[in-house]
This record gives sequence, C-alpha cells and structure tokens, in this order.
Amino acid sequence: LKASSDLGVPLVGVGLLYQQGYFRQSLGSDAWQVEAYPYNDPVSLPVVPVEQRDGGWLRVRLELPGRTLLVRAWQAQVGKVTLYLLDSNDPLNSPRDRGITANLYPVAREQRLMQEIVLGVGGWRLLEDLGLDIDVCHLNEGHAAFAVVARARRFMVKTGASFPTALCATKAGNVFTTHTPVEAAFDRFDATLIRPYAGYLSKMVKVPEEELLALGRKNPANKDESFNMAYLALRGCGFVNGVSRLHSRVSRRIFQDLWPNWPPAEVPVHSITNGVHVPSWDSSHADALWTKLCGKARWVGTMEGVCPLFTQVSDEELWQFRVAQRNSLVHYVRRRLIRQSQEHGAPEDMIRRAQHVLDPNSLTLGFARRFTSYKRPTLLLSNRERMLRLLCDPERPVQLIVAGKAHPKDEEGKRLVQAMAQFAQRSPCPDRVVFLEDYEMGLAQELVAGVDVWVNTPRRLCEACGTSGMKVLVNGGLNLSELDGWWAEAYAPEVGWAIGDGQDHDETGWDQVEAKQLYEILEQEIVPEFYTRDREGIPSRWVARIRASMSRLTPGFSSNRMVREYVDRAYAPAAEAFRRRTADNAKLAGDLLDWKQKVVDNWHGLRFGRQETVQVDDAWQFEVEVYLGDLDPSWVSVELYADGEEASSIRIPMQRDAALPGLVNAHLYRGMAPSSRPVEHYTPRIVPFHPDAAIPLDASQIFWRS
Repeated sequence: LKASSDLGVPLVGVGLLYQQGYFRQSLGSDAWQVEAYPYNDPVSLPVVPVEQRDGGWLRVRLELPGRTLLVRAWQAQVGKVTLYLLDSNDPLNSPRDRGITANLYPVAREQRLMQEIVLGVGGWRLLEDLGLDIDVCHLNEGHAAFAVVARARRFMVKTGASFPTALCATKAGNVFTTHTPVEAAFDRFDATLIRPYAGYLSKMVKVPEEELLALGRKNPANKDESFNMAYLALRGCGFVNGVSRLHSRVSRRIFQDLWPNWPPAEVPVHSITNGVHVPSWDSSHADALWTKLCGKARWVGTMEGVCPLFTQVSDEELWQFRVAQRNSLVHYVRRRLIRQSQEHGAPEDMIRRAQHVLDPNSLTLGFARRFTSYKRPTLLLSNRERMLRLLCDPERPVQLIVAGKAHPKDEEGKRLVQAMAQFAQRSPCPDRVVFLEDYEMGLAQELVAGVDVWVNTPRRLCEACGTSGMKVLVNGGLNLSELDGWWAEAYAPEVGWAIGDGQDHDETGWDQVEAKQLYEILEQEIVPEFYTRDREGIPSRWVARIRASMSRLTPGFSSNRMVREYVDRAYAPAAEAFRRRTADNAKLAGDLLDWKQKVVDNWHGLRFGRQETVQVDDAWQFEVEVYLGDLDPSWVSVELYADGEEASSIRIPMQRDAALPGLVNAHLYRGMAPSSRPVEHYTPRIVPFHPDAAIPLDASQIFWRS
C-alpha cells in the first residue's frame, strides 16, 4: 500500500482489525517463551470508523447459519491509499462472534473459517457498500478466497447472470498470490465444519451446495474431501503468481495435480518476487546518503539509473556510513537490554553489564525472524565450540544479535528460542551475544540498519521468498543466506555469501553439511574480509561488496519494482480482460462457457495419425495427421512441445494444412522446430484454444501423441 501510494496506483486495501494481534513475547527464568495478548484499543490506533453515506457507523451484515453477524468497518490512511479493516467486536454480536477477529493465526478451525468469511465475503460487501467500482481484486494468499464468490454474487445481482457465468466473467479480474511453499500450510476445512457455511454461501449464489464445495476440492466429485482455500482461489482467478522464481517453481509442483497431464513448467503459476518498502526501512544515515546520490524522489519512479551513482561515493564515506550505523545499533541494543533486564528484576551487576555489551567496532551478525524448525535458527549453534571461537576471538571478534518469536502452539519453535536465549545467557563471552525479547517492527528497523551481515538459514524450498534480508540492502548490510527464496535469484559472489549448492536435498545429514559450510564461510571469508584493512583503516574488499549490494540489489528488491511489476503483468491485463468479459451483459463470458462445455463434451474424440519428420536446413519439419472428432478446428491448438524449465521449454503452434481426403474433420498439420534439440524431444499435442481464454486456467484439457 505504501509503494502504491508512492507510485500513484489507484488501490484500496481490505484486511482485519485484530483485537489482540499476534502476541508480545517475554522469556521466563528458564528462557522459555511466555506470550501476552494485550488488547488493541482502536481508539489508540491510527484508524477511524467508516461512516455510511447517510451518517452513522458502517456495519456490514452477514447472514450466517442461525444468526446475523455485524462487522464494523475502520479506515486507515496509508499515504494516498486507503486501508479498510473489519472488526467483529460489536456489542450487538454474541460473545463468541465478537471474538472472531480477536487474534492473528487462531488455532480453532471454526474461528479461522469465520475470519476468512468475514475477510472474503464481508470485505467484498464493504466495497459494495462504499460504492467502489473495482476492476481488479488481488487475493493475498487463499485466506481471502471467498471474495471470488461474493464478487460473482454481486455481478449476478447487477446483471441477472447465473453463477457459472458470473464467475467466468469476474475471475478474469481476480489475481491470486500464493505465499506458502508447503502444501500442508494451505487452509483446509473438513466437510463437516464447512458444510453449514457452504450452505449459506450456496444460497447466496443460487447453486447447489456441492457445486460450490467442488470449487475447493482437488477432486470435485469427492464429497468427503476437505475444502482447500487455495484451490478456490485458483479456480476463481485469472492470474496466479508465487513470490519468487524458486517459489513459483515449487508452487507449480504443489498444484500439479490440478493440471495432471500438463508439464510442470506450464502449470499456470507466474513469478513476481516480493520487495520491501525501502523508505520504511532505511535509517537516517542511509536516507541522507541516498538523498545525496539520488534525490528525494528516488522511490516514486523507476530506479534503473541508481547503480552508476554509487561510483561517486568514496570508500571512506561508505565505510564511515557503516560505522555510524553499527554504533547506533550497539547503543540501541544496550538501552533495550537494560530495560529488558530491569523488567525481569535482574541484579544490579547484570544491569551494569548490559550497559557495555557489544562493541561498535566488531563484526556484527544479525539473526531475527520467526522461530520454526524449517528456518533452522540453531544451525549457528550446531558446533558450539566453533561458534564460541568466533565470538570470543580477542583479535578479530564477532558479535551476534538474535531476536525472534515462535508461534504459541509451536513447541519445537519454543525450544529453538530457548536454545538461542540460553546460549546468549551462558556464553563465556556474554558481551558478544545478545538475545532481545519481543521481536517487532521497531526492533527490526534498528537491526536491519546496523548489522554488518544478516544471517538466514532456512532449508531450501521452505522459504517462499523471505524479505528480512532485503531490508538490510538499503542500509549497506550484507547477506549470508541459503540459496532459497529471493536470495536464490539475488545472489552473486560480489554482493554477499551463499549457503548450499543451489540444489534440492532431502537426504539425512544435509543440515550438517550446510552447518559446516556456514562456519567455513564465516571463518575463511567473512571475518578475514571485514578485518583486512588498508593504510587508512578501510576494508576495501568489504566496502566494494557493500557498494555492489546497495546499488544493484536495493532497487530490484524494493516494493517499488514489485508494484510496477504487478501493474504491468497482472493488474492492467486483468482489468482489460475483466472489461471484455463483462461487456454486453457478460456476452463473452457466456460464449466462453459454451465453448468450454463443447470442448469438454467432445474431447474424447481426438486422436493422432501418421507422423513424418524431415530435417530442412537447421530445423525439423513435422507433419502429423490429426483427427478432431466433433471439435471445431478453431476450438483447439495443435502444437509441438519440448520439455524444459520455464524459459527452456519450447511450444510451437502447428499450422492446419489440407483436410485429409475421404475422412471427416481430419487434417494435416505442419510445423517447424529448431534442430538444436533432438527430434525425439518434440511431441505433438492438442490443447484448447480461444482468443479470450487463459489456458490452462480456463480449460485444462490436453491430449498428447503417445
């Protein structure tokens, strides 16, 4: 929303206003995480009630099984962009319903389901009540997927269209971004839980309950299958993307079952890598440097010219900038640790020691994030003696600042928090390692501004994108990270360091391999480079790395770039497709449904006949007989396909030539393919075709020549 405001994108946001939010963290005497849930009084937050047009507080009414739920609407202003937040804590609701929006990530499945109905259905109803004319609806993860049903219902009311027509018309204007790299993390609701609410939703759109539930099942005919919100989003959107290139590849594999005969590279999940709102994360020191080089308006346009400007900064200025940042962080950590110690009733000697922890001149590592097993937060501790040698080295000291929370129900995550906190408490050099409680945005801003190296150690393919490491870029921090998520596409030897070999590993013991590599990089590369200084006391190789990272990576992993990419690749095409499908009372949507049904009904009649291939110069010339049964030739595309990962796959339309004499609806198709690939790599196939259809999202049939 901030980046959209910067760039003037006409966007509004819809979310939930949680009474308790996530939680506040403290550690017990045994370093075990303790959670507190303070109440967020909306009066103390930068939000105001949304007023109805005729006055009074706008409340969205949701008719649920056996009751009416009233959802209050609040408004926050994010620059020029408005954010609307929904809240069920209305005195007119039952005590149970008032708690629907109590907290983020509720464990109770029905509360989770209710939150998603409030967000999806209630959120769309709010937009209707506000009179906003929406072309594109962007679903950020599957939690909001019920919005596709509510949007279709609104179109039905306006036009009198059936639900299938309304869904076909409106899905073109829906965009779905999936964020999880693990199938088990998708929200699923078992049939007994969702059925009463599905009944309510099905009446809303005037279709049988099972027809609606089928939209959220892998096998639409399996009435016992749980309802998957990601499947609903996939079937209700015209554009789908993951949040990094690697995550998109993982997502295509996860969703392969919905397109079982399609090559993985063609499962329709695009890639738009996340970015961070740089002005929210740059320190005052960084802001001054960037303003000097690029001007105040640097984040409201394109950033292509940034890289050359960094050649104007001397090594001395860049190094002093980093020294100032690290010094600010050290003093912040001391103040925070003193307060933390006082809150725990620590003895005076411990509080005095907190006044002197860390050294503004020492190499500073930062590790802060959600603590869960796949992020491997204790990989740094896998060889404690080796880690302590780094921390306690009197000549080239390393210091470590750690922070992070575990989900309240994640016992393993809490054990990882405890292990890190106890390591800090019991270290023989306690002034070199600190665990800070209650990781939140204020602490994060200080950490990403001051650390020299941001450490990230997830198991490869488990991090969809990861944005914490992006936040150090603008501040001159460097990344030491697993080749996963965004770092898999950002890494180059001159901008940071990488753990892993860029391959996928399932074998037992790989954690130990990467732990060894982590220590070796620290010992043999990072520490020597930081402490190798020239006559002026400047680590020239380190500064060169800072310059390369700041200039090359900061623009590319900013929300400025991300939002422009969403506009160009998703929003603008979706808006145009939505306008075409809804024009003339959704005539095109009706035509598409009619075409799709004919394709489904007649697909079984397809077959291939004789195929001949000859080499002509540097190309293969293919001729293949195609028998189309009762399918109109204009309804399909006959293609040559050679497999590969995304860009390396080849898809060549074949041209229909003469009709085969003496046969009904049989034709000769011809195509030319590069001979740079062996002839056996190419396979003829038939896929549905319509100039206004998104294949295979709109029609998933495919027929291969065996």
